[in-house]
Amino acid sequence: MFFHRKKAVSTFDKTGKTPVLRTSICTGEQTAGFKDETTGKFYDIMLIRDHADLREFLETYGVSEDQLRREY
Repeated sequence: MFFHRKKAVSTFDKTGKTPVLRTSICTGEQTAGFKDETTGKFYDIMLIRDHADLREFLETYGVSEDQLRREY
């Protein structure tokens, strides 16, 4: 009767990519994703609205907060 949200499965290839949290200076909007080390291209994965979203991103992709780099 009750519907449960399925857990996201990490299908993103993280090799050669750095985890990044992009933050807008004007609006404060945050986007978590990965930045390619060779090309510099940013792959946005999910919008971060609160700490629970950030924790979900970290757990889903196996990233620690120490590895997460912030960009403005």
